[in-house]
Amino acid sequence: MTSQSENYPAARGVVAGVDGSEQSLRAAHWAAAEAHRRGLPLTVLTAYSIPAFAASSMDGGYAMMDDSALRAGAERVIEQAQEFLRDYPGEVDYRIESGDPATVLLEHSENAAVLVVGTRGRGGFLGRLLGSVSSALPAHAKCPTVLVPLQYSSKEENAVTTATGAIPIVSAAGEPGAEAPSSLVEQGARPIRERDKRPVVAGVDGSDYGRVAALTAAREASERQTSLRLVCAMPPVGATLVWVPTHIDDSAAVEELEEKLEAGRRWLNYHYPEVPIEYEVISGTAVDVLVDETRRAQLTVLGTRGRGGFAGMLLGSTSQGVLQHAEGPLMVVPENDDDRLSDRAEFGPVL
Repeated sequence: MTSQSENYPAARGVVAGVDGSEQSLRAAHWAAAEAHRRGLPLTVLTAYSIPAFAASSMDGGYAMMDDSALRAGAERVIEQAQEFLRDYPGEVDYRIESGDPATVLLEHSENAAVLVVGTRGRGGFLGRLLGSVSSALPAHAKCPTVLVPLQYSSKEENAVTTATGAIPIVSAAGEPGAEAPSSLVEQGARPIRERDKRPVVAGVDGSDYGRVAALTAAREASERQTSLRLVCAMPPVGATLVWVPTHIDDSAAVEELEEKLEAGRRWLNYHYPEVPIEYEVISGTAVDVLVDETRRAQLTVLGTRGRGGFAGMLLGSTSQGVLQHAEGPLMVVPENDDDRLSDRAEFGPVL
């Protein structure tokens, strides 16, 4: 069942932004799998607006013509998404909304369970989101944001499944920002029925943001019936602190971090006893470590801020490098007041 809305009521469940590119279809397909797995409604939307400089230089007639052209393009984007997801077994609300794309999605984040976007677009919807305002959505959204990167593709053994079937991620390859090929749309989203057994990964750095992300990652691992992997990056001391006159024992620093990660593991297992949890301190920069982990994880979870580590790097100066090279979906979790944070210290030393 599908519907289109111009009144812009609050979107709930899983909300995906599309712009007609193959990359955005990948994101919409991931969103469909997630909505189906969670049993939530799915909203697929596109947004358009007349650039301010154009609107200010046009009279009413030209502005109306420009709006009509943009509207027609948005309708083609939605028609393409409808065709691609035609076999999706759940209900989908297809929407065309006017306004700045990032602002439109941020407004819907108030009620959505998760927002999903691709990391490349055609210079329109997703191009805006991951261009000059690349950090706006994950940094300011009220719900988790999932960014499906360019390199991500799905194989049969990596699909999400549920009791009633599966909707995989798009697997066809394409150029960054390219329009979705007609063959991809025609073949549609093909069901794959193998459960994804790869772990969920959480990047932790000792901040409350990181602990909220770890709790979210543990919940995701529980719902996906898989394991959780906690990773903490430790830049090589010799490479970053050569100016320090005294000797620093790398092994002692690693042991201290591992002790605190073990305490964190016990805390998470207290709240999610059914989830197998492992942890590792990895030598390297946060971005390099994160990118490497995405190659083997079905989902990598980060907080919106950190101590200059995972989330701090993701939403800071190196964000484009992470998004360009990650090979799996990234979930960025916003700050929230989780009562479970209060009992973390009962399980041992804190990072």
